[in-house]
Amino acid sequence: MADLSEKELSSIQDILNQEDLLIKKFKNLSNQCEDEEIKDKLMNISDRHQKHFNSIYAQLK
Repeated sequence: MADLSEKELSSIQDILNQEDLLIKKFKNLSNQCEDEEIKDKLMNISDRHQKHFNSIYAQLK
């Protein structure tokens, strides 16, 4: 991977932080939900954001 500038690294860090926040928010909402169908949908959204996070992070290695 090519060397990244400070600004690019900062932007990637911001994106990772946003994805992490979304993961936590949707997991929290899922844990509070009593309807199993909605709970599953919220966990699926959380899982999707976890995949985004992992994919972005893997590109930095």
